Amino acid sequence: GGKDRRSGLILTIPLCLEQTSMDELSVTLDYLLSIPSEKCKARGFTVIVDGRKSQWNVVKTVVLMLQNVVPAEVSLVCVVKPDEFWDKKVTHFCFWKEKDRLGFEVILVSANKLTRYIEPCQLTEDFGGTLTYDHMDWLNKRLVFEKFTKESTSLLDELALINNGSDKGSQQEKERSIDLNFLPSVDPETVLQTGHELLSELQQRRFNGSDGGVSWSPMDDELLAQPQVMKLLDSLREQYTRYQEVCRQRSKRTQLEEIQQKVMQVVNWLEGPGSEQLRTQWGIGDSIRASQALQQKHEEIESQHSEWFAVYVELNQQIAALLNAGDEEDLVELKALQQQLSDVCYRQASQLEFRQNLLQAALEFHSVAQDLSQQLDGLLGMLCVDVAPADGASIQQTLKLLEEKLKSVDSGLQGLREKGQSLLDQISNQASWAYGKDVTIENKENVDHIQGVMEDMQLRKQRCEDMVDVRRLKMLQMVQLFKCEEDAAQAVEWLSELLDALLKTHIRLGDDAQETKVLLEKHRKFVDVAQSTYDYGRQLLQATVVLCQSLRCTSRSSGDTLPRLNRVWKQFTVTSDERVHRLETAVAFHSSAEKILQECPEQPEAFNDVEQFDEIEAVGKSLLDRLTVPVVYPDGSEQYFGSPSDMASAAEHIREKMKLVSLKKQQLRQPEATTPDS
Repeated sequence: GGKDRRSGLILTIPLCLEQTSMDELSVTLDYLLSIPSEKCKARGFTVIVDGRKSQWNVVKTVVLMLQNVVPAEVSLVCVVKPDEFWDKKVTHFCFWKEKDRLGFEVILVSANKLTRYIEPCQLTEDFGGTLTYDHMDWLNKRLVFEKFTKESTSLLDELALINNGSDKGSQQEKERSIDLNFLPSVDPETVLQTGHELLSELQQRRFNGSDGGVSWSPMDDELLAQPQVMKLLDSLREQYTRYQEVCRQRSKRTQLEEIQQKVMQVVNWLEGPGSEQLRTQWGIGDSIRASQALQQKHEEIESQHSEWFAVYVELNQQIAALLNAGDEEDLVELKALQQQLSDVCYRQASQLEFRQNLLQAALEFHSVAQDLSQQLDGLLGMLCVDVAPADGASIQQTLKLLEEKLKSVDSGLQGLREKGQSLLDQISNQASWAYGKDVTIENKENVDHIQGVMEDMQLRKQRCEDMVDVRRLKMLQMVQLFKCEEDAAQAVEWLSELLDALLKTHIRLGDDAQETKVLLEKHRKFVDVAQSTYDYGRQLLQATVVLCQSLRCTSRSSGDTLPRLNRVWKQFTVTSDERVHRLETAVAFHSSAEKILQECPEQPEAFNDVEQFDEIEAVGKSLLDRLTVPVVYPDGSEQYFGSPSDMASAAEHIREKMKLVSLKKQQLRQPEATTPDS
């Protein structure tokens, strides 16, 4: 780092006791002489050969070698001799002899006299000078500089190749150059950091002292290194900035290509295997289980599609981010990719949704059809069971239940028609775009199946309605039959009550002929009521016979109702005849008795007929006898009118009247007996 009085650089060659390799020394000198600039080299070099620890022949060889390494640049060679000096004659003669041939002056000098030729401030402490120099520090810095220079130069070439390859050439050449040289051999950030640290160190040593603040002047090589480092750093920063832009563009292009590749993967799958899966799934099933199986299969297809739809969502977000931060040149391509992806995904999602809705509608249709079929089976089972109710109320309840079931079937069939029509409408909207092919044949099978189910249910419902009409008529006839039987039994009850009333309350015979005639007239009306009741019962029983014949069944009650009705009617007839006979006898008795009792005694001709009194007495006795006789029915049973006290009261009244007739007879006979005596 020191300079001689001519401002030439000082080159120090320290020799040691060990064997010195001339080849290594030559290489080292070549390297050291390559460091200074040409301007520095033009000022010449002063070479200090430190031979204090070496042999003369080694020193001589080194001095001669300088002629070959740096002949033109060397102006002075100072050989520092050891204290034990070599043979003066030999050394002096040798250098003197070779002076003209060497081209530079060689002097032998001791270390303490070296200041005669070089200023002390330009000599290191080894030669009694004050120049501060740390060889290891210089070596380390030099190695850093060399490494930085090598790496930065290589990096600049690589970056230039990358940047130039990105700026020009065809797309194929660009891709090939980028593929080969896209990544530099070293990290640009690291090289830049090393350069900045080196530059900082060089600049710091220029202005700062070292070891206690002693002023230090940087060596020319260091001064020369600063502009080199700065120039390299400027070039690196420029190329690295361009490289970063290339990387950004490449990253964007790579990201765009990756997005385009993923978009095509999604589109190709959705339009390929995804659409093929939907093409193979066109049926709706023929039952609930079949529809559920198709739904499960469709859920598996939807699950596979969901994975691709998730990729679509991610890609859409990436594309949106690129659109927000992308360049104008990428907007058209990105929007085209986004539109293509959205169109395919939405179309496929619509197909999936359409298929899901179709299967759900089919499941609901088959569910309603199954419920309706079960209702029809239940109604048919109810119609196939013979009706054997206990009474009319149970028949009415059964008929009501039958009507409710039929109404439920009507409602179910209406619901089936609505579900079927909705399903048919969806199928009719299943155009060829839905699955990418003509689905007319498959739709025809589905339509035929739906219409077949509805027609079958309609036929089954119609058959059940016909059977319900027959059953309704039969049940109404049975209700009428029960009503007739109940009314006939009621007629028997009414007739029995009339008979009972006739026996228990119709017992008076009247106090005179007029009253007896009134009682007789009331009795005839009473008999008319009984006759109407009997006729009504007979008509009801005849109706039950007709209904039983229509229903092809045997009545449970009419079999004993008719004999009961006839038996009660015969009993009533016998009792009524007895009552009429008694009343007619009473009328004859009262009429004859009242006629005799009302005749005047001045009419003797009326009393001439004795037989008339005897007849009245005979009628009265006959009437009294009938009052004591019971009514005998055809079956041999007997029944009395009223109670014995009631009969005794009636008989007493007749006897009193007979007494009056007898007294009248005696009164009429008494004058007849006294007349002859006169």
